[in-house]
Amino acid sequence: MYNTLLTSLDNGIFTITINRPDKLNALNKEVMEDLNRVIDEVEQTADIKAVIITGSGQKGFVAGADISEFVGLSNDEGKTLAKKGQDIFFKIENCSKPVVGAVNGFALGGGCELAMACHFRIAAENAKFGQPEVNLGLIPGYGGTQRLVHLIGKGRALELLMTGNMVDAQTALQYGLVNHVVPQDELLNKAKAILQVIVGKAPVAISHCIAAANA
Repeated sequence: MYNTLLTSLDNGIFTITINRPDKLNALNKEVMEDLNRVIDEVEQTADIKAVIITGSGQKGFVAGADISEFVGLSNDEGKTLAKKGQDIFFKIENCSKPVVGAVNGFALGGGCELAMACHFRIAAENAKFGQPEVNLGLIPGYGGTQRLVHLIGKGRALELLMTGNMVDAQTALQYGLVNHVVPQDELLNKAKAILQVIVGKAPVAISHCIAAANA
């Protein structure tokens, strides 16, 4: 059903795996379209109670946007691309069912923005986070500037945004960017254990918790 995603459903928990390991799961137009469609599937499928988003392989959650697709874009085309990404990540952030980012490696640029669009994040010990767009003369285009400030505070966010530096999983935990850090082989089990507790609660209450937190 999806060219760039692997999906599986287990006891109400729907795992979405971005599957471009040879590109460290970089976001291209096809991945973005698949993410847009899969969130519609999540909302429309009663058997899906909660969602995990992760990346294929052990090195990268999502190592950024596929820069090759930026070459030759006009200003208007760049704005259109950014708006489409913003809309997709807004849809993830406002999904009525809980969405957990299971960050299994590099979460850089658009990958960090995708992780931040999830309702909360769990990181493997080897995970690294960053918004290196400034190194290309750009700023995060998919809402990363706003979400990073919201999650870790203005000072820390601006330092990361303006230096382009990465932080490791333990620093991300200290900053409040992630909720838990676990060995990589325990990452999905940790996410599923938390979600099993959540899906045992009233779905209407859960959806209202999400909506209220996003208000």
